Amino acid sequence: MTQPLSKAHAPEINRGSVRGVGLGLRSPHIEYILKHNPNVPWFELLTDNWLDAAGIDGFLLDEVSERYPLTLHGVCMNVGGTQPLNFNYLGAVKRLAKRCNIAMVSDHLAFSAVDGKQLHGLGPMPLTGESLAHCIQRINTIQDFLGHTISIENISAYVACAQSSLSEASFMNELADASGCKILLDVNNLHVNQVNLGVSAVDFIHQINPENVSEIHLGGYTDKGDFLLDAHNNPVSNPVWALYEKAMKKFQHVPTLIEWDNDLPEFETLMKEKQKAMSFSTTESNHAIIA
Repeated sequence: MTQPLSKAHAPEINRGSVRGVGLGLRSPHIEYILKHNPNVPWFELLTDNWLDAAGIDGFLLDEVSERYPLTLHGVCMNVGGTQPLNFNYLGAVKRLAKRCNIAMVSDHLAFSAVDGKQLHGLGPMPLTGESLAHCIQRINTIQDFLGHTISIENISAYVACAQSSLSEASFMNELADASGCKILLDVNNLHVNQVNLGVSAVDFIHQINPENVSEIHLGGYTDKGDFLLDAHNNPVSNPVWALYEKAMKKFQHVPTLIEWDNDLPEFETLMKEKQKAMSFSTTESNHAIIA
């Protein structure tokens, strides 16, 4: 088991907000992180992997949370679903957020459960006025229950709903304006959808209200030939870096997260991706740890 360094070596942190370029906290890297205290301003937890963490997992989680600001990113809120919200699940999210003094909570603009069963995936929803009103009501309920503003991410998709009457950017702007939620802008997903569905990634960036954007995600896809799979298992691609450069000109002070969930590399590879992301902004916010 890792012998953590003295708490005196941990960075000074303020958990109220996050800045700069953070990394996803993945179990194979925790020993390295606790031993070396790398210069990472914040880490993101995959919410559904850490709910009610106990034993050694709980110990390691608490060690990391004492040293770094943490955010939560989940897939099970079922914001776009039609079945009742799962308050047992939301209660576990609330406990985890309190336990780790979470700076940000996020999920997706999607449905993730049907007939009480989790899909273990994210389903695209029709972007209509009726769907918008439905999501506003559910997000208001979620935020009231959690006592925390949440951020909603644009998903990668492989089919589009024929009933949609609003652009995704317009839908998300109205969702944020009406509910007070924020937008987690996944730039990799914009490129994936542009290739898969023919929707303009640049138009999306131009249309999104910068006041609503709380975070940006960068990740790598797998090219399956006929489509791109948002697999989070590769370095960020050149087309996504190009989109990120455009995004950073508009969203200069928004924190960025490097997402890498599968086929995990050595931690130093993630640090190189972090450094590359930092090179797209010379603002002080990209180097700060606290707000």
